[in-house]
Amino acid sequence: MKRRCAWAANGGPLEQRYHDREWGAPVHSDRKLFEFLILEGAQAGLSWSTILRKRGNYRKAYDNFDARKIARYNATKIRRLLKNPGIVRNRLKIRASILNAKAFLEIQKEFGRFDRYIWQFTGGKPIQNRRRNLQRVPARTRKSDAMSRDLKRRGFKFIGSTICYAFMQAVGMVNDHALNCFRYRQLARKHK
Repeated sequence: MKRRCAWAANGGPLEQRYHDREWGAPVHSDRKLFEFLILEGAQAGLSWSTILRKRGNYRKAYDNFDARKIARYNATKIRRLLKNPGIVRNRLKIRASILNAKAFLEIQKEFGRFDRYIWQFTGGKPIQNRRRNLQRVPARTRKSDAMSRDLKRRGFKFIGSTICYAFMQAVGMVNDHALNCFRYRQLARKHK
């Protein structure tokens, strides 16, 4: 039997699948990075399990996270999203996702790819933490503070340091799997 991080071991099949296949694996696709930014912002104040269950609905409602389309959402589209029970129906979060799409596109214009911009916060490679116990994982770090400040300066909303750190964990900018988790070794070996 595979040893997993406690949050996944105690979770259901959806959490375990996400842990085993995605969480902590480095992401370099701009669309996937944008998806995680939107989902992490939607998750603020909620459990990640709630967002995982709604992820497919988000993909459908948000045009598969096409930032160009989302940046053009108008009042009619916002009303439709607010009536969609498959996503988190929070007006501020929905408006933030549209502003974030616009800011995301500006970063792509400036850097060529969002990937090039965002990975600069970890020097272009994953940080390999060595945590015996996930209770010691911080909610934020100096790097997530810097990321949050810069994203806010560029017009992003719902992008505090805690959201940024969760994003960094999700997209593999940091390897926060517990040392005894099978994924820790897999990911650490790949990125020495």
